[in-house]
Amino acid sequence: MIRSAFALVCLFAAMPATACSVVRTYRVPTNLELAGKAELIVLGRVIGGQKMSDGTMDGVKIVIQPLSALKGALPPAPITLPGLSLAPDRFAILSNPYELHQAHPLSYIGGCIRYMFPMGTTALFFLSKEDGKWRPAGGPFSRWAEDALDPQGPWPLLTGLYVRAAILPEAERKALLEAERARYAANAADPVSRLIAADIERQLKGPEKPWNDQMQDMMATPEPADPSTTSSASAQSAARQAALDARDAAEAAAAELQAQAKSKRRK
Repeated sequence: MIRSAFALVCLFAAMPATACSVVRTYRVPTNLELAGKAELIVLGRVIGGQKMSDGTMDGVKIVIQPLSALKGALPPAPITLPGLSLAPDRFAILSNPYELHQAHPLSYIGGCIRYMFPMGTTALFFLSKEDGKWRPAGGPFSRWAEDALDPQGPWPLLTGLYVRAAILPEAERKALLEAERARYAANAADPVSRLIAADIERQLKGPEKPWNDQMQDMMATPEPADPSTTSSASAQSAARQAALDARDAAEAAAAELQAQAKSKRRK
């Protein structure tokens, strides 16, 4: 994960949600691992649910209408996912369709998975059965539910590839991924093809480093002495400023929710 993920973890820590922590050895699943683990992967539209109230998630849920299945049989009826919330307007944030590595920004606060969804959005949901009910697959900081308004976009395309690859023997899986990486890398003039090739390369490299090790590496990385000297340093500086702006917005939202809760308790 890149530095912006660490910034979000730190700067949104005060958000009103159920906190999580991960064991020392926890690794965020790669996209290939996520596709292999999920029992059901559906493109679904959020058609109903409840919003969090007074900063709590008690009784919340979302309801999704399955549109197509990339893995498993398409469910014939809407799916209710408890413990997830319709997003208040200030947190109705859509996934970046060209971000193929990190999870949705709201995955890095509170419960460590994405748990708020704009009403009406269409997303790619990775699900597994637990006690007879569909639940998020993937675990903390995974890309288990990313908005996919274009069903032909890079994330649905890659998911389909990883579903096919995950069931193959190791040698055949490696050959398929290498061939697809080469095919997209050959189209160097297209930035989306380059992004797709880069994500396939990440899958070929194997598992992620443990999450806590990544955080320690990021904390140990010194800030550039002169951010104007390289484009990479400039991008990091811009990311830090964006994170600071996001922190201010999050803190204001948290204060507003806490004030509303206190007001209701007085009544």
